[in-house]
Amino acid sequence: MKKILFILLTFLAFTKGNAQVLDPAKWTTAIEKKSETNYVLTFTAVIEKDWHIYSQFTPDGGPLPLEIKFKDQIGNFDLVGKAKESKTTTSFNDVFGVNETFFHDKAQIQQEISLTNPEVVAIQAELNYQICKEVCINLEKKFTFKIPTEKTNRTVEIAPTAIVKLVGNPTDNAVIAPETIQKKGAEIVEIKTVELPKPRLERGLWSIFFIAFFSGFAALLTPCVFPMIPMTVSFFTKQSKTKAAGIRNAIIYGISIILIYVLLGFVVTWVFGADALNALSTNVYFNIIFFILLVVFATSFLGAFEIMLPNSWANKVDSQADRGGIIGILFMALALAIVSFSCTGPIVGTLLVDAASKGGIAPIIGMFGFSLALALPFMLFAMFPGWLNSLPKSGGWLNTVKVVLGFLELALAFKFLSNADLVLQLHLLEREVFLVIWIAIFGTLAFYLFGKITLPHDSPLPHISVGRLSLGLLVLSFTIYLIPGLWGAPLKLISAFPPPMEYSESPLGLVSSGTGNGTSVSTALPEGAKFGPHQIVVFDDYDKGLAYAKMVNKPIMLDFTGHACVNCRKMENNVWSEDNVLSILKNQVVLISLYVDDQRLLPKNEQFVSEKTGSEIETIGDKWTDFMISKYNTNTQPLYVLIDLQGNSLNKEQPTISYVSVTEYENWLKTGISNFKK
Repeated sequence: MKKILFILLTFLAFTKGNAQVLDPAKWTTAIEKKSETNYVLTFTAVIEKDWHIYSQFTPDGGPLPLEIKFKDQIGNFDLVGKAKESKTTTSFNDVFGVNETFFHDKAQIQQEISLTNPEVVAIQAELNYQICKEVCINLEKKFTFKIPTEKTNRTVEIAPTAIVKLVGNPTDNAVIAPETIQKKGAEIVEIKTVELPKPRLERGLWSIFFIAFFSGFAALLTPCVFPMIPMTVSFFTKQSKTKAAGIRNAIIYGISIILIYVLLGFVVTWVFGADALNALSTNVYFNIIFFILLVVFATSFLGAFEIMLPNSWANKVDSQADRGGIIGILFMALALAIVSFSCTGPIVGTLLVDAASKGGIAPIIGMFGFSLALALPFMLFAMFPGWLNSLPKSGGWLNTVKVVLGFLELALAFKFLSNADLVLQLHLLEREVFLVIWIAIFGTLAFYLFGKITLPHDSPLPHISVGRLSLGLLVLSFTIYLIPGLWGAPLKLISAFPPPMEYSESPLGLVSSGTGNGTSVSTALPEGAKFGPHQIVVFDDYDKGLAYAKMVNKPIMLDFTGHACVNCRKMENNVWSEDNVLSILKNQVVLISLYVDDQRLLPKNEQFVSEKTGSEIETIGDKWTDFMISKYNTNTQPLYVLIDLQGNSLNKEQPTISYVSVTEYENWLKTGISNFKK
């Protein structure tokens, strides 16, 4: 029994320790006749759990977008419009600084074509895409669509030679159920479809809710809202015949506040549409409009002017509040929303801007979180009136809260302007410029909190309170933290906000006299080398890197990576940047980075057909992908391999490593280097 158990454990360890070629998406295709000359080509993928495929609409500067290529198109058929996609998810990628769009669970792409040559009997297409989880894989799939005969108006391809007819009336969320395949002859089969589960709720909605919730509390501390709390609670407790009635009315009042703001979220979602909001979030002009709006809101909070709704609105609503009953309470809540708009409006506007950039029902969730925080104090103080005695008195500190919020909105505004600049690649708001602006904004805020600057509506400040001093010190510390970013520091605390390190006046920072790790940036580079992340000397050509490694007698670390590989950037930003790891990469190994998504064509005499996969190797990226699959039996990135000067793996127990922690990565490096020195 022990022997069997030992063999089983050994087998499991072996299978776990050896990489494998992954293909987490299963594709089927269909062609449907639309008219005498027009056909709709459909690509459908069932994606394994936790994996996602990037959409063709993922903006430049981010992960690798899906691409459809057609063979022999000229003179045979034309594309009708852009390929359409099934439902996608959009979320912000703090590594690339863009909103990435991707599919999970299921992907469906439809491209309409119009035949210009009636002799065409088949359409050949190729899909190039990136699929990611903890690792990323760049894949290429080739398909052949056979033009349907008169007997069938829709066919589906599930294998290179198997043509099937689709049965039923599938919805957008339907995919082929392989177990329903019914053979009809050698090649023709009949299949049915099944419904995929609805996409899961985005975890990003929770972050929107909590941000909105805390923003609601911030709105409570503004001059327009805070004084209303004791006044409103006193009204309900004194005007109601019983304590229970007062509590009930206050609860209705709070619920009314929530309904009003949630209704606003519904209106925003309904007017723009969930899908439209997703698309707008990556639109250049939309980001510029957001920038302008936030600057206006910030200027208002700083005291230049007040954003107010017409007084007639407040008067009309206030007159309706005297009606009493539930209707009267509802109008009281509406009156609060209108009267306090000069303080809450910019906050609500900022939340809606941010929520709109997320798309979907985010505006509704955002308004619910905001209004819940706004309504809770009115309800709680009505239930426990004694708590009112613990409230601080209104005063100049309320305007200070407004000003602080104004500075924060001004800083956030430049994030949207940066998004637009990144998409257009204008390089007007590069990393250094962005950081200088933030340093100026938060530095000015620190001076304001220390009482060195006064703004309109500020009360005289005979002394600084402990709370204000503490906040000032915190802001000043943050400002000082930003300064090293001008010299290339990663600034991990705010990595989601400034442009990426590569989008700067100099990838090495404002100065390049040294790296801080004993390596001078001004040192002459070896032939074929360049400075990579964190000023590590890196080769992107295997032969040149190998020749240099032999010359300096150091082990080689192969870095199979990609320009659009998210987790590759995360490893570089979060693991390679650690002092111990960085020192090893700079001083003890020769780094060769091989980009599997490099689309530059190989010379004709270097192109070949892979013995391992049978694919045509035409680009530099194809070459390194084939090398990775043939040598290490995997196609995922990032992938790291430590080898000796003969190309043998130095880590026998774990030849390759991928997306791991700092400690695991450091230990793996040390083990391989130790083996090299033996």
